[in-house]
Amino acid sequence: MKQEKPSVYKYLMNPISMVGAVLALIATVLIVAFLALEAFTGLENPYIGIFVYFAFPGMLIFGLLLIPAGAWLVRNRYRKNPELGIPLMPRLDLNDPKKLKLTIFFVLASVVFALIVGVAALKGFEFTESTEFCGELCHTPMEPEHTAWKNSPHAKVKCVECHVGPGAAWYVKAKISGMRQLWAVATHSWPTPIHTPIENLRPARGTCEHCHWPEKFYSGRQKIFYHYAPNEENTPREVNMLIKIGGTPKTPNAMGIHWHIGREVTFIAGDKKRLTIPYVAVKGPDGKITEYMDPSNPLSKEQIAKSEKRLMDCTDCHNKPTHIYHSPGEEMDRHFASNTIDRSLPYLKKVAVDLLEKPYKTSEEAVVAIEAGIKDYYAKNYPEVVSKKGPALTQAIAEIKAIYKRNYFPKMKVSWSTYPNHIGHFYTPGCFRCHDGKHKSPEGRLISKDCKLCHDMLGQVQENVPKGKPVIDFTHPVDIGDELYKTNCSECHAAGGHDVAGSGKEH
Repeated sequence: MKQEKPSVYKYLMNPISMVGAVLALIATVLIVAFLALEAFTGLENPYIGIFVYFAFPGMLIFGLLLIPAGAWLVRNRYRKNPELGIPLMPRLDLNDPKKLKLTIFFVLASVVFALIVGVAALKGFEFTESTEFCGELCHTPMEPEHTAWKNSPHAKVKCVECHVGPGAAWYVKAKISGMRQLWAVATHSWPTPIHTPIENLRPARGTCEHCHWPEKFYSGRQKIFYHYAPNEENTPREVNMLIKIGGTPKTPNAMGIHWHIGREVTFIAGDKKRLTIPYVAVKGPDGKITEYMDPSNPLSKEQIAKSEKRLMDCTDCHNKPTHIYHSPGEEMDRHFASNTIDRSLPYLKKVAVDLLEKPYKTSEEAVVAIEAGIKDYYAKNYPEVVSKKGPALTQAIAEIKAIYKRNYFPKMKVSWSTYPNHIGHFYTPGCFRCHDGKHKSPEGRLISKDCKLCHDMLGQVQENVPKGKPVIDFTHPVDIGDELYKTNCSECHAAGGHDVAGSGKEH
């Protein structure tokens, strides 16, 4: 008796195809359910996103592939029987009502699944461009940078807008780099601290300048810097300056800080963090190039020829526009100025800075030690403060613990001083990397260290400045003589982020 050819249903009724169908169905239900949950409740979670936009669609596609794979294996088993006469490739006969119904079902199901996978793919792409994906998914390694971003002026700007920018080429580069980073996260092989990818960053003209147009810079801006002495009174200090931002940088006579963008300035860095710059070259309006060399670190002609020369742009000074960490002294100044911490608590700035700068193994250990340290100090030295200003002291402790959590990350070996900020010159060499009064051209010209190139003093409030006295030059809280101009600020202030109390004992 001749055996009949098996139907399509027999091909599909096998364990592999049925498992595939179940996987595809479950994945579809989960994708639809979570997308609906997100749409109606606004729930967003980076870990849920990984499942909804990557794991579940992958599970759906895998299940759909198992269905024809199982059917194909069954069909090949039947083909071994020569009596059945099953051809190598299946034939589609739409005149057969069963095959027509099955084809219609397959087409409709394919459209539905394609829509689901398409929506998931688009949402997945959007998810990989989100700050949640960049900062929260890789929580431990990216916690410092994500925390700093949330407290920065660019907190509403997505990571990709600065780290990638527009264009396919940089998008591909970013995704290739991202694959390496995901592998490091998956294998727990990330470095501590995370290295700043200076050499891989896109030039500022492709990112920053989309919002910050160099043509729109104006000539100056008044800025008052509020400081408080680390003494018993937390004495207020003010430095009132006119910051010479500079005019339109494309004009040949542009002056001020953004003069650097109007001219073609190239340099050779002496280290990866660009803290030392032994060589600078400036192209004048006439096309002549003037070279300046640091005599303490001279480069030979061969070294200059072989070294990588970088065209200076915004990020060489504004290297931390978003991932900004603040010293404990700066943080206390901000809180005193905004009155979120009571300045009348004696010696609070000094006590807080000392406690914040102590080494702790974990953040949990730090916040406990900070609270205990402040309470112990006032209980021993100012018990009347504890009784009279209990609520103010409690609020101060809470704010100081928050300062720690924003600027110190023991797991990643990151603190406020880990990543140098080149704006200014208080805690890092900054401007003085080039403007040190030492870089000299072959003709004997120096790159000036004159403070008034970048700012003019408008006034100063300080213990050693008589009230109402006109201030033309900056007055240091302690008379340090010519060292004010010979020594970089960072050489003293970088250690522990301390300010000078004014007595001269701490300096």
